[in-house]
Amino acid sequence: MKKDLKNKIALIVVVLLAFLYGIFGVPSGLTPKDLLQSVRNRIHLGLDLQGGAHLILQVQVQEAVSAETDNTVQDITQNLQKSNLSFSQVYKPDPKRPDVIQVLGASPSQANSVESLLDGTRYANEYDVSNGANGTYTLTMKPIYERDLEQRTVQQAIETIRDRVDALGVTEPQIAPYGLGANQILVELPGVSDLDQVERIMRETARLEIHAVIGGPFPSREAALASMGGAVPPDQEIMPASGAMAGAGSGNDTFYVLQRLAIVAGSDFRSATPGTNPNTGQRDVNFTLTDAAGDKFWNYTSANVGKSMAVVMGGTVREVATIQSAIRDSGEITGSFSQDEVMMLSKLLRTGALPATLTYIDENTVGATLGADSIRAGVTAAIVGVLLVWAFMLVYYKWSGVNADLALFLNLVILLGFMGFSKATLTLPGIAGVILTIGMGVDSNVLIFERIREEIRAGKAPSAAVDQGFAHAWVTILDTHVTTIVSAAILFLFGTGPVKGFATTLTFGLAANLFTAVYVSRVIFDAHLSKLEPGKMVSI
Repeated sequence: MKKDLKNKIALIVVVLLAFLYGIFGVPSGLTPKDLLQSVRNRIHLGLDLQGGAHLILQVQVQEAVSAETDNTVQDITQNLQKSNLSFSQVYKPDPKRPDVIQVLGASPSQANSVESLLDGTRYANEYDVSNGANGTYTLTMKPIYERDLEQRTVQQAIETIRDRVDALGVTEPQIAPYGLGANQILVELPGVSDLDQVERIMRETARLEIHAVIGGPFPSREAALASMGGAVPPDQEIMPASGAMAGAGSGNDTFYVLQRLAIVAGSDFRSATPGTNPNTGQRDVNFTLTDAAGDKFWNYTSANVGKSMAVVMGGTVREVATIQSAIRDSGEITGSFSQDEVMMLSKLLRTGALPATLTYIDENTVGATLGADSIRAGVTAAIVGVLLVWAFMLVYYKWSGVNADLALFLNLVILLGFMGFSKATLTLPGIAGVILTIGMGVDSNVLIFERIREEIRAGKAPSAAVDQGFAHAWVTILDTHVTTIVSAAILFLFGTGPVKGFATTLTFGLAANLFTAVYVSRVIFDAHLSKLEPGKMVSI
């Protein structure tokens, strides 16, 4: 029996040391400052405790739908040409309905071949195809495919934002779908000191694209429109220039006519690094394309040597260059960029292009001072709560209260150690979860101790009373803890950042409490009973 007790005590000591390591790791020193820094390295503070940025973003998913149908327009055009099928135009007739494509002027004698091509596997899976008069065919994106595309767009935006935020070095950011709105994203960036920099990289949502230049420069939008006979063809667009590409005086008084469909877009870039052109001294970005994009770029530049193409970023023409020779998968973007613009552009290309524009629904910051006040208030509340509980247990349960206090202390160590090992983020609601865990721990001890008192009043020996007290209280303790953990799991699955912080600490604390209140407390009682003189009662 004594050997078994020693093994149990050894297990408790090992658990205590393991979770102390989870809290402190290997500290650089033993001074209070060193230990505090070790805790901060292991347990990260949330936005509400250390300050930072809180953003709610709306993903304009219709842009992704439009980009998808743009690609389909190009694909259908190429397939019709390869199959030698006559047609007059493939385009999107209504700018307000980006999910609709029309094929015009198909030959009636080739109707079966055109229908067979449009009803092919890919188009049939993604679009509902219908035919009309005079060789007209309409493709409408299926609602189920459109919803799936929107969901993938939001997820891709989350991943891209996370890559960009990681490039900024933000610790433990919270980036997730925002459940209170459709196609919205919650972004929380703890510890952000330069909010302007974050906003710049977050607002740079437009894809960097390279387009074929049809005409320009023109001194006004009206002049550009006049060059096209007063109407913009569906496959072209008028775009203003900015920066050094714009004329003197106004910021946007130079315009170009571009091919609407990009030759390559932001998602086609594999990597990008900032640099300086040794010949001109201008800042540039050296880029590498993906294999598929490189092949497409090679085909285009090979067939269009001597023609112009425009670098478009943020909805404006930033640079126009003449194709000197065929380009495959690498090149450089040279222009009148500032140092900040070159660094930002290369970072955006490295971290990927957003699939759609983001608009800001809510944007606010939490100051570091407010976070420090929250920490001070939360920690003070936790310490005062623990001390009052410890004092109550000592007064009410006498020496058995020491048992409860030791179990409660180990409970807190295990909880904080869990957070250190899991790299969980501690939030202000998380501190509330810690305080609630203290209450649950006390509740478990009260259930056990009151049951032991009842058994003693019934005339049972101390060892039998302790044994029956733990045996009868165990079922109730397990039931209350499991139901609360299930509730916390639901909060974690469907809640936002602060709610998840509360659910995390509460779940860890309850799991630790099952171990300390039942196992550790029982071992302490067994150790006390082994030294208790015959005829004496347990102090409870």
